[in-house]
Amino acid sequence: MQVMESTVSTQRKKIHPHKFTLWIGIGSIIMMFAGLTSAYIVKRNQAEWSSVIIPKIFYYSTVVMLISSLTIQMALKAFKERNMHQYRRLITITALLGLGFIAMQITGFMQLTEAGSRLEGSGAAAFLYVIFGLHALHVLGGAAALLWMLFRAFSARIRSYNPVPVELAATYWHFVDLLWIYLFVFFLWKV
Repeated sequence: MQVMESTVSTQRKKIHPHKFTLWIGIGSIIMMFAGLTSAYIVKRNQAEWSSVIIPKIFYYSTVVMLISSLTIQMALKAFKERNMHQYRRLITITALLGLGFIAMQITGFMQLTEAGSRLEGSGAAAFLYVIFGLHALHVLGGAAALLWMLFRAFSARIRSYNPVPVELAATYWHFVDLLWIYLFVFFLWKV
């Protein structure tokens, strides 16, 4: 009896392999962005450096990202409670907010380009394009995961109540949200 309880206790403490892989990936992404922001700090002290004004739409996109983080957390809670109607509604809202964030980012970069902040014209703009562009790729990955979750939520053939995929999507979405906030605050402070 005690051996069985010990085995069950040990199994509960193990992390799911997909979650472990996600955390390894998140760690790698954090290191990449830490390197890029460190390079920005070093390059900023060069004589030919010129700064850039952050478009206002990036402020709005930050609010959209924060709201989407809240809605995906609520969607996860609804899924775990097997409230599928609420889950479908919230995952739809989250996916739409994610797509709205992407649209706002595109608009913000268009505004930067119109203001003359091209890659060759400003040191800060070059870093802004590279760092925010890489973040956009990660957001696109998160949006693809959200769209997949949305498809699964409305698919009549799929009736799985395994919370792991929803937990993975929520964790990754929270991560890209926190990463955006870090990058946005970093550029507001350092530009």
